[in-house]
Amino acid sequence: MSASTSQTTTPLDAAAVKADFPLLQRSVNGSPIVYLDSGATSQKPRQVLKVIDTYYHEINANVHRGAYHIAELATSAMEQARAKVQRFIEAPSSSEIIFTKNATEAINLVANTWAQAHVGAGDEIVLTEMEHHSNLVPWQKVAQETGATLRFIPMAEDYTLDLSGLDTLLNSRTRLVAMTHVSNALGTITPIADIIRIAHDHGVPVLVDGCQAVPHMEVDVQAMDADFYVFSGHKLYGPSGIGVLYGKAALL
Repeated sequence: MSASTSQTTTPLDAAAVKADFPLLQRSVNGSPIVYLDSGATSQKPRQVLKVIDTYYHEINANVHRGAYHIAELATSAMEQARAKVQRFIEAPSSSEIIFTKNATEAINLVANTWAQAHVGAGDEIVLTEMEHHSNLVPWQKVAQETGATLRFIPMAEDYTLDLSGLDTLLNSRTRLVAMTHVSNALGTITPIADIIRIAHDHGVPVLVDGCQAVPHMEVDVQAMDADFYVFSGHKLYGPSGIGVLYGKAALL
């Protein structure tokens, strides 16, 4: 590539990034804070804190329940947020974006509605061996209540998923695949689009836990063809108490 066509990358200004996070300006025991737990919950940049503060100072009201001025402003702000989330994950419609308290509630919502209607005795739900408890316990509960069985995609020695037996793991009794996009403990990025394609070849829908993916990579739910996709705001520089469930309109 010639010098005239080459592209240069601007070095990351770590100090400028850190300056956006008020908590990181603190010191503990005389030393600056070094925060390495963003996989559990991220710190909040001043831009997010400012928007939250402005909301409570200026337009705090119940959404979709009032015809007065600030209620209409609050409703508009929420729907604009829904549309932003739609664009963020490339969902076809904002009506496919469901706000929840967090990803755990989003998974439980699917488990307690869709799964209760579609999973019965003798059926199977396929998970992976690297799931967070939030994407394990709800399906244990479904299996206990319906008589279904949980089956697992195993891990290889290098902490990737061993997909060699996936075609036989999926069968006529499989009702759902529920799996992580990126492992919270290992950092493993799963080949989610390939797994969804194989599952769909067997007529099986897929729920994806995207909590660790959305802060770090572009997510296109249409390109991967996910049936359900969930994530939490507090891992994505947003406030606690907000999560997202994307679901295809036909399934919702």
